[in-house]
Amino acid sequence: MVKVLEAIIFKTRLLILLGLAAFTVICGYYAVQLRMDAGFDKQLPTGHEYIQTFQEYRDKLFGSNRIIVVLEAKEGTIWNKDFFLTYKNLTDDIFFLPGVARHTVTSLWTPNTRYLEITEEGINADDVIGGTVTAETMTEEDLEKVENNVIRGGFVGRLVAEDFTAAMIVAELLEVNPQTQKQLDYFDLAAKLESEIRDKYEVEGGDYNVRIIGFAKLIGDIADGAQTVIVFFSLAFVLTVLAVYLYSRSAILTFLPLFCSLTSLVWQFGILHFLGYGLDPLAILVPFLVFAIGVSHGIQQINLITAEISRGATAEEAARSSFTGLLIPGSMALVTDLVGFGTLYMIPIPMIQELAITASIGVALKIVTNLIMLPILASLFTFDEGFSGRVARAREFRMKIMNVIGKVAYPKVSIVVFVVSFVLFVVAVIESQNRFVGALHPGSPELRDDARYNIDSNVIANKFALGLNLLTVVVETPTEACIKYPYMEYLNRFSWYMQNVDGVSLVQSLPYAAKTSSGGWNEGNLKWQALPRNQFALVQAVGPVAPSTGLLNQDCSVLSQMIFLEDAKAETIERAVHAVEEFRANYPMEGVNIRLASGNMGVQAAVNNAIEEAEVPMVLWVYVAIISLVILTYRDWRATVACTVPLTFATFFGYWFMKELEIGLTVATLPVIVLAVGLGVDYAFYIYNRVQFHLSEGLNITDAYQETVHETGMAVVFTALTMAIGVSTWTFSPLKFQADMGLLLSFMFMTNMLMAITTLPSIAVILDMLFPRKKPVKAPSGAMAH
Repeated sequence: MVKVLEAIIFKTRLLILLGLAAFTVICGYYAVQLRMDAGFDKQLPTGHEYIQTFQEYRDKLFGSNRIIVVLEAKEGTIWNKDFFLTYKNLTDDIFFLPGVARHTVTSLWTPNTRYLEITEEGINADDVIGGTVTAETMTEEDLEKVENNVIRGGFVGRLVAEDFTAAMIVAELLEVNPQTQKQLDYFDLAAKLESEIRDKYEVEGGDYNVRIIGFAKLIGDIADGAQTVIVFFSLAFVLTVLAVYLYSRSAILTFLPLFCSLTSLVWQFGILHFLGYGLDPLAILVPFLVFAIGVSHGIQQINLITAEISRGATAEEAARSSFTGLLIPGSMALVTDLVGFGTLYMIPIPMIQELAITASIGVALKIVTNLIMLPILASLFTFDEGFSGRVARAREFRMKIMNVIGKVAYPKVSIVVFVVSFVLFVVAVIESQNRFVGALHPGSPELRDDARYNIDSNVIANKFALGLNLLTVVVETPTEACIKYPYMEYLNRFSWYMQNVDGVSLVQSLPYAAKTSSGGWNEGNLKWQALPRNQFALVQAVGPVAPSTGLLNQDCSVLSQMIFLEDAKAETIERAVHAVEEFRANYPMEGVNIRLASGNMGVQAAVNNAIEEAEVPMVLWVYVAIISLVILTYRDWRATVACTVPLTFATFFGYWFMKELEIGLTVATLPVIVLAVGLGVDYAFYIYNRVQFHLSEGLNITDAYQETVHETGMAVVFTALTMAIGVSTWTFSPLKFQADMGLLLSFMFMTNMLMAITTLPSIAVILDMLFPRKKPVKAPSGAMAH
């Protein structure tokens, strides 16, 4: 089959290249139109219990997609006329931002900020800043009254900083912009938050700092940082060019793998836009990872072509030899990569599913550009007379290195290598048991600690009890449960239970509000700050709490609990969610249904849960694909063991590495693990394919491996080094998740390479010693002699 394909492809090579050129032009037209695309709903795991709750009560409960803007005085407190004038203007500007649900805008200046006061005449309810007060005419008396209202209304730590140095504005966002009736452009909103909010109110030498947090601001900052991907990609590209030239000693052979990989990138971008997809900022690295896969396979082609030319073959003969020799192992490796990325689609998060489609398209295109297009192009070039000599000299030096590596296949050395690898594997398994899913540190894990967003997040967390980290628990009850003591007392116990969970900073619930109101009706006496058992007294206590607070609905059939967390770390979220589940299981009440979860921390809990549940099935599916391909190609169980065991070792070494460097398993890092498995098996396929061929010629396993490292070993080592050096430049990125991916990928490239050239042959040798082959080994499909 391979020989037939070779004859057809090389006979019609000019026609094929013409067709590919036309396809490139068409894809290029669409590729230049590709844009970054982000959306809050793309982060939501479809079908998850928490997300079902969130979607059901989305229009009734808020807190999942909000922006928080804080005006902070650099010196002194907020109790002065200039601060409140600036604060009023800032509130107005936020009110008119695109996508803001205007009825949810909350600040001291908005009419939904009211306080309750018990007087001799009863309860007095009024706006914190009275309707007759204007920012331009505020007097010292007005300021003093506002300060008293803020304290009496319990807004310290909520809308006003605990040290009185800052005031907050909160607004919910709508996924569909009500003005345009189109999906909210988060990048445009993030740009406006900078240009129309921060730049306007936080001027150099001015009196105020403006702190902004929320999904819209975060995704904008990530998108800004993602622009640097081009810089690091260019740097990695230059390093790759230099490395490939040093390896191939030919400008032509340096140009070919890079050109083919870049061509597939154009095809990939064009197809994505044609299918209606964009590039999510969190997935922007994926196309460049796929580019790296293309370079990896291209170097294998260049290695075989240079080897043939150094033996006196023509360019066409070398290209044909490379095509037939690498079509099978290359296709196997790319199909495995394809399956690996395809398994990401199992995670029911639209953003990750888009990432899976993006990566799968890129890998599928590599089969054409790297296994077909590259050899065809190579066959059209000629090489100068001195090229053969330069290659021969370079290969002579490399062979000395490979002779040393080849000693791994000696039986005694193999045993030592395997024992060392196995011991490290056991340690890695033990250490990786407690690996993390989700964020490990406060703030956004995608950004560095010194990023403005994380600085703002920490300042807000330190100054306010309420922040962005909201877990909303929906409690479904019979109607009018809010005026029935047994239900209210049950929810009061639930609130107290959650308030005492480590990591919970504040709980807001109807029972808590009712207790405060009850005390107020009784001259503020602390003894009366309890839930009234008398229904009429309970009606009186609950009455001042409006449905607009989100603590209850009109008929009191939904009584939500707003749980504010200290940070967004995975362990904090998990602890709070576990506490809710524990209370629900241990203290059930008939007619009451406690449902998780809304709020942005409820969404994040669902994401973490979805990633954790899908990780093992995904990796298992990748291994199923690898085992199936190995058995189908080599028809030998020894090949299956030899290829998969080193891969398993490397995977757990990666988990161990992640734990030691405190890199959590997130939407951003999960593709790296899948990619690492795919690339690891690439190395294994290229090595074992030649081992199997030499075994079929009658060589023993030791000699077969030593011949193999002379042929493909240096290409495997060089590919891993080149790719590791290239992606290591990402560690200087302003985006922490990109820097983490650079470190992790560099480690995985090198680890998988070491496993392929040391542990794989040692396992093959040991298996051959324990289970001697009774039948001659058949050559793998498409294998050819040199």
